[in-house]
Amino acid sequence: ALGKGSDLEKAFATVALVYNNSAGPEGKLSKAETKCLLQTQFGGFIQGQENKPKYQEIISALDEESESKIDFEDFMVLLVSLTLMSDLLQEIKNVKTTK
Repeated sequence: ALGKGSDLEKAFATVALVYNNSAGPEGKLSKAETKCLLQTQFGGFIQGQENKPKYQEIISALDEESESKIDFEDFMVLLVSLTLMSDLLQEIKNVKTTK
């Protein structure tokens, strides 16, 4: 859909496509599905974060009330939260690319 879009537009389109392909018919993910999706599609950002209190808080919330569903907006907030605490983000900040 965004073959000629900017890198940022393509990145957000990819997030939306991954979410939509994983979501149920009502357009939401269960907390268990969300946790699985993070582990399979976002592993680079969450790897090594297990001992951080904020990470533990987020994952604990996904383990509780497993019947609750996560909509796309909550999923995006979750991704941003995990990204901001990630050690990988610090590595990315230190890399500059040129075009």
